[in-house]
Amino acid sequence: MTSMSRARVARRIAAGAAYGGGGIGLAGAATVGVLLAEVQLARRRVGNGTPSRVPNAEGLYGGTLPPGGEPPLRLVMLGDSTAAGQGVHRAGQTPGALLAAGLAAVAESPVELRSVAVPGARSDDLDRQVAVVLADAVRVPDVCVIMIGANDVTHRMPATRSVRHLAGAVRRLRTAGAEVVVGTCPDLGTIEPVRQPLRWLARRTSRQLAAAQTIGVVEQGGRTVSLGDLLGPEFAQNPREMFGPDNYHPSADGYATAAMAVLPTVCAALGLWPADEERPDVSRREGFLPVARAAAEAASEAGTEVAAAMPTGPRGPWALLKRRRRRRVAETEPEHSAQPS
Repeated sequence: MTSMSRARVARRIAAGAAYGGGGIGLAGAATVGVLLAEVQLARRRVGNGTPSRVPNAEGLYGGTLPPGGEPPLRLVMLGDSTAAGQGVHRAGQTPGALLAAGLAAVAESPVELRSVAVPGARSDDLDRQVAVVLADAVRVPDVCVIMIGANDVTHRMPATRSVRHLAGAVRRLRTAGAEVVVGTCPDLGTIEPVRQPLRWLARRTSRQLAAAQTIGVVEQGGRTVSLGDLLGPEFAQNPREMFGPDNYHPSADGYATAAMAVLPTVCAALGLWPADEERPDVSRREGFLPVARAAAEAASEAGTEVAAAMPTGPRGPWALLKRRRRRRVAETEPEHSAQPS
């Protein structure tokens, strides 16, 4: 499928979500049924060698707070098992801990991490998660990171409904004053037990949802980072290292790779990234595009950021597509003031 074709599909799904459309399909129903059967078989292996309890990474990162000093930056993780960090054994290996430690280093300020992500969650659970996050109006997060979408595909949630819930969550968080970064639907075609030709269909379905998610998020003032095949050729070349024991969730190395890709966008959303890197770099194929085309391109290349650029243009809203240089997350596990429960 060409970039323009992907853009048209993504635009149609996003429009259906915005205007209450029904279940615009991502692929033929019979074929999707076979695909989902394959993915469900793969998911039955989850738990074999994988901790059933997600490590508790909540706490303060980047040192202690001085008496009477500035409050810490507040980072909240929302979404599914990928956001929660299922598949690793230690709190410091979770994406939330890695992002909090990286953000603290860049900001030179302590970061308070909170997580309301739930393994198995779909986009319709974001309504509840956002309500929990915003329950205390005095402690609105500075930035929220959402990772969601894989369970929507495997549970056959209509794409329009999926995007509608995600866009609504972003709108509520942005209205409350939080920056929002969304890691879009990962590439289910990387799950090893799923074989060809269903592997190709899983990749296509995942990318279509990711592109539609990007349109919905950017139109509500958020930013997206394409997780794709969980960020680059490392996963295709080294699945044993990048996937955990269940061959479904990322390993510690996999989460570190994801965190390295998301961290620059989190920092940029908070105004902490170098100003000279905010301008599009033509040599990295960055630039301003209609939002649907930017979404389609981002879905095809993991680690790509999309953010709103202009209110509108001849072909609708425009966006800035960025391929940010990644900064390594510390090799050692981050320290924080709260111990896993």
